[in-house]
Amino acid sequence: MSHSTNKTHLLVYPFTGSGHIIPLLDLTDILLRRGLTITVVISPVNLPLLDPLVSSHPSSLHKLISSDPEINPSSTHPLIGKVISTQKQFDPIVKWFRSHPSPPVAIVSDFFLGWTSELASHLGIRRVVFTPSGVLGSSIIQTLWRDAADINSHIGNRDENSLVSFPEIPNSPKFPWWQLPPVSRYFKKGDPDYESFRNGMLANMTSWGIVYNTFEELEKVYIDNIKKQMGHDRVWAVGPLLPNDDAPIASTGRGGSSAVPPGDLLMWLDDKPDDSVVYICFGSRTTLNEKQMGALTGALEVSNVNFILCANGSGSGSIPSGFEDRVGGRGFIVKGWAPQLAILRHRAVGSFVSHCGWNSTLEGVAAGVMMLTWPMGADQYTDEKLLVDELGVGKRVCEGRPDNVPDSVELARLLDESLSGNMPERVKVKELSQAASKAVKEGTSIRDLNTFVKLLSEL
Repeated sequence: MSHSTNKTHLLVYPFTGSGHIIPLLDLTDILLRRGLTITVVISPVNLPLLDPLVSSHPSSLHKLISSDPEINPSSTHPLIGKVISTQKQFDPIVKWFRSHPSPPVAIVSDFFLGWTSELASHLGIRRVVFTPSGVLGSSIIQTLWRDAADINSHIGNRDENSLVSFPEIPNSPKFPWWQLPPVSRYFKKGDPDYESFRNGMLANMTSWGIVYNTFEELEKVYIDNIKKQMGHDRVWAVGPLLPNDDAPIASTGRGGSSAVPPGDLLMWLDDKPDDSVVYICFGSRTTLNEKQMGALTGALEVSNVNFILCANGSGSGSIPSGFEDRVGGRGFIVKGWAPQLAILRHRAVGSFVSHCGWNSTLEGVAAGVMMLTWPMGADQYTDEKLLVDELGVGKRVCEGRPDNVPDSVELARLLDESLSGNMPERVKVKELSQAASKAVKEGTSIRDLNTFVKLLSEL
């Protein structure tokens, strides 16, 4: 531990929701190992996620308990309402800061918590944005918030398939209106909650620095573009932020406790040949409806693949009766949270049907499994574009919308094909997996992390 960092105190403020909190806690773990002292602002509902870190770093990790975010029933959008409710922490944090013998030199907060820029300037410290989306995804989101009025008036009452283009972003991506993040499609000028949230998103681009959970080989052109927009180099790509390969316990317990005993699942995988299993999971918030689930299970029945199907979430279509008996030992079904990282890293898993959330995208790429994409919202269509059209490591299976149902026969063919060795996507994803590993061990991500820690210790 260098003498320079062990006095450096950071305030880390994640936004609630596993997709946001897990990667920021992964970063917190790395910074604690570098000798920093960290206080995490955490709501009671998320306390269990912090327990493993508290036991590993009892003297350097502290908790500042906040209230759970609420949704104001009159709020214009549930997410906006939730973010606005976190602003009640402003005064308690100021009070805590003023009474602290060695207060933090900077606040690292989720990109939804843009109001913490104002908090940081009130306290006279730096604010660093942590982005749970990739650089391309968050560039699109930032542009949507900046140009909300123009984009909305341009689209007006036109068709949901109207294309919105982003000429300032490299490769000039275009998306149909319905594929853009719903919260930023919602425009209500003059609504105080809306304006407050929008101001927070705009404040991200004037922050002291931004940390991205990505790596150069994956998104270099977009990283360079953000540096140009920010007008400085305090943009750090430090990903993939994942526990070490040699930490199986960390990768089975990460993000919550598994709905099935991880040992049973891993033993089932141990019995399968290399690259013979398709892992299917749509994240913690996304669910298939009855027709989509029927098409998916139908495809699994007529395919030849072994599979793990994670049927998560209460609103999910139910698994047809008799399905488990009909697929026999080929299938393993998890109803609830699965130890995703441990599954993806297993030698038997060869492809991943994913909703393309950014954490899942990174985990799949880092594990070197081919991606079969089925995005449903948020930044997932952007991630799909990156995986399929730009990096060539995935194939489209289906896209969002409740009325989009894949053809079972075609899907079965894609599932079988995704495990055949000569697929170009499989070759490319293995190369990208090696690049990810190199980035965090001896390449660009460890370089950016070292620079970030050094600058923090000089504050």
